[in-house]
Amino acid sequence: MRLPEYRRDPEGTHAPPDFEGYRSTALRHPKQPLVLLPQMLTEITGPVLGPGRLGDLDNDLTRQHVGEPQGQRIVVGGRLLDGDGSPVRNSLIEIWQANAGGRYRHVRDQWPSPLDPNFDGLGRTLTDDEGRYEFTTIKPGAYPWKNHRNAWRPAHIHFSVFGSAFTQRLVTQMYFPDDPLFFQDPIFNSIPDEKARQRMVSRFDFERTSEEWALGFEFDIVLRGKDASVFEDEEDEDDE
Repeated sequence: MRLPEYRRDPEGTHAPPDFEGYRSTALRHPKQPLVLLPQMLTEITGPVLGPGRLGDLDNDLTRQHVGEPQGQRIVVGGRLLDGDGSPVRNSLIEIWQANAGGRYRHVRDQWPSPLDPNFDGLGRTLTDDEGRYEFTTIKPGAYPWKNHRNAWRPAHIHFSVFGSAFTQRLVTQMYFPDDPLFFQDPIFNSIPDEKARQRMVSRFDFERTSEEWALGFEFDIVLRGKDASVFEDEEDEDDE
């Protein structure tokens, strides 16, 4: 069987390691050239990602506690695809997000918006044979983050996509359509290519909407190629 030819993502798809508008990028990437470490038995054989690691409610963030969380329920789903449009099966997808008030359940998040005792903001699921995934959750709120004057982050959900092991991981963010805060968000605007930037924005999906329960949004994740999703991806040394 012939393996697909590797194709570099189009220029401008991913954010540069340093972006002036996002002040902490200087603290978030290596200062020295990367060192290639060969995969040994541990990296190849474990840990194993599979259905035995998932709980029944891991993909429904609204039912993980005795009470119901505050906020607008939403259903977010789509497909995980490779560069040729083929489904990526049995891949672990994790999400994390702020609650409806824009606050994370994290010790470092101290801005004065209340925590929700019925919402942790964490979920995970496996893609099916067609590469499909789905989460039921709460639409997150915007929050201040002190990066610049009157800085507010648009509502977003973080996505983490794994391969066959934890050493194979890609991270991206999903935004919501027509958010009024796009214009001043340096993370969103750090993506040079406008078309790539818009691939981080979900699509309202009326067919996915659950009647009298939750609104629906579609968000496909494409690993490579001309339609590749935007990932927190280190650039090759030759590109610097």
